[in-house]
Amino acid sequence: MDRASFEAELAAEGYAAAERAMAPGTFNAEHAHGFDARLLILTGAMTLHRDGASRSYGPGESFAVPAGVRHAEQVGPEGVTYIGGRRAAAA
Repeated sequence: MDRASFEAELAAEGYAAAERAMAPGTFNAEHAHGFDARLLILTGAMTLHRDGASRSYGPGESFAVPAGVRHAEQVGPEGVTYIGGRRAAAA
């Protein structure tokens, strides 16, 4: 998916978007957010560990993590930049 299409989808679905980056090798231990999240990888790679499985995402790939879902994140050796969308969790 391209950046413009992803950002248009985020806006249409009520997400606030921002470009973010994480340093090479960053590991965020298992946690959950109080918001829905969607990410589009721009450069580098990130592996998402969730529901007993792991999947790596690279440029042009996106994923979603609903509010309250426990997960961990591992950044690849080149770091990662991404568009991150956040939206308040449904009541």
